[in-house]
Amino acid sequence: MFLTELFGFFSISALTMWAFLMAFFFNVFVYSLDVKRGTTLLLSSFIMMVSYSSSDYFLTWLSIYNITYLDWVIYDLATIICLFISLGFIRKTSDSFLYLIIGLSINLLLTLSMHIDMFIYGNQKPWIFWDIYTISVFIIDLTMVVALIVDRDFLGLHKLKSKTLSYFKSNDTHKLI
Repeated sequence: MFLTELFGFFSISALTMWAFLMAFFFNVFVYSLDVKRGTTLLLSSFIMMVSYSSSDYFLTWLSIYNITYLDWVIYDLATIICLFISLGFIRKTSDSFLYLIIGLSINLLLTLSMHIDMFIYGNQKPWIFWDIYTISVFIIDLTMVVALIVDRDFLGLHKLKSKTLSYFKSNDTHKLI
């Protein structure tokens, strides 16, 4: 009964943390088989596993104050910075890297919106945005886990990025006539 009260009967954050742990173990296995070496995949999955593990349990257990949404925003920002630092060391990215950066950025914006809603505007009654936040963050987290495991452009983000960049490079939209 104590463990159920402490962790909850079904904790979504624990499931997400476990999923990132499994993605890291899978990438260690793939790395040891010499299939995906020389990319940021192993380091990215390690950073995501450490980030979600430490922010979920260790930060909430060791914290001397209640965790706010602003703490999660800072944590997502720190994770994005760590991913870019890892890119600076390895200099070769994997397909999942874009998914991680976009997913963490969307989570950061949603969490910042929740912080503004609850602590700046003072909303205390649940409304539709709170449900959208919960479902969106969970889906984005699972999408990042799938991206780490599959390491493919399964949503077409890389194609969208290249088409968008080629559009702005080919057109002289920035010049005035």
